[in-house]
Amino acid sequence: MSEHIPQIIVRLAETHAEREAAQKMRYQVFYEEFGAVPSPEVAASQRDWDEFDEAADHMIVLDESLGAGAESVVGTYRLVDQSAAAQVGRFYTADEYDISVLLDCGANLLELGRSCVLKPYRTRPVLQKLWQGIADYMMENQIEILFGCGSFHGTDVESHAEALSYLHHYHLAPPGLRPKSLDKHYVDMNRVEKAILNQKQILMSLPPLIKGYLRVGAVIGDGAYVDRHFNTTDVCIVVQTHLITNRYRQHFLKDS
Repeated sequence: MSEHIPQIIVRLAETHAEREAAQKMRYQVFYEEFGAVPSPEVAASQRDWDEFDEAADHMIVLDESLGAGAESVVGTYRLVDQSAAAQVGRFYTADEYDISVLLDCGANLLELGRSCVLKPYRTRPVLQKLWQGIADYMMENQIEILFGCGSFHGTDVESHAEALSYLHHYHLAPPGLRPKSLDKHYVDMNRVEKAILNQKQILMSLPPLIKGYLRVGAVIGDGAYVDRHFNTTDVCIVVQTHLITNRYRQHFLKDS
């Protein structure tokens, strides 16, 4: 039996079939692997979808050694810009956070969400290519601020107390860029005193996506949100894109 050698490319989904393949893969990761609870409609379709999908762009990772187009989708990221949000009537993050500071800041915004990659492809080279695609999209569309929700697996807030406290104490967004968890869902992230946190140990233990955001200068909104539908505890991520240009390309894309 010959060894499978991935042939990875990253680009925007171009067809309905490719978008559906991304939704099926999201279902596999979010619901079958990580225990999200599907609605009856989502369960019946075996696809993770909502009203944002038709308006959004979908960055996809393809392993061309598996075939062509839809049959080779192994990763995805959903991209919602201001025109797409206007079609739906809001950004997805607004269901969890008051993002008025972002909407009012005058910057060109892009919301990142529904990030997932099949387990065999969760490697540094694949994730680098995915971020390269996002960086290119960001630059082509003159995006000034990226934002979205980063997730910890599970809804037991106390099991994430040190990590949430670390993000609160060391990476809290400045007031002018600080979304706040909606009052009815607000979970205080300041759960452990700053003085007793082991920064290095906590940073190493963070979910890869959140860690990656921090590496490019992300800051974090005020308060967490417990998403029982997706079986996650979420924080709001905000990135000024000039930091990606200056940091990510220099330090994280030099090998790609």
